[in-house]
Amino acid sequence: MFVVTVAAGAIAQLQPLLVPVLVPMKVCPIAPPGAQQYADQVLGYILWGVGIAFFAGLVLAIGALPVGRWLGMHGANKAAIAGLLTVVIAAILYVVAPGIVDSILGNGCI
Repeated sequence: MFVVTVAAGAIAQLQPLLVPVLVPMKVCPIAPPGAQQYADQVLGYILWGVGIAFFAGLVLAIGALPVGRWLGMHGANKAAIAGLLTVVIAAILYVVAPGIVDSILGNGCI
């Protein structure tokens, strides 16, 4: 009992010293001057590329369905359906994932 009381007293005395160590200061990342416009431009290119990839995937998957039937290739039909489902699921995640990441990270400050 004496050991617990002494330990609790020692922790209570050290608490004002430990609080700044245990609770980090708020650090918010900021881009260097002039870099934000290039970062926005690169992200814009990536978003356009992903949009084009979604469109190309849909066109290829939808186009593979009749071609697979016409040539009697059942494997092509299965691959087309799998590709179509993959593109639809990826498009849904493309819309939902940024909201999830924003809710987890908050405003970006640590």
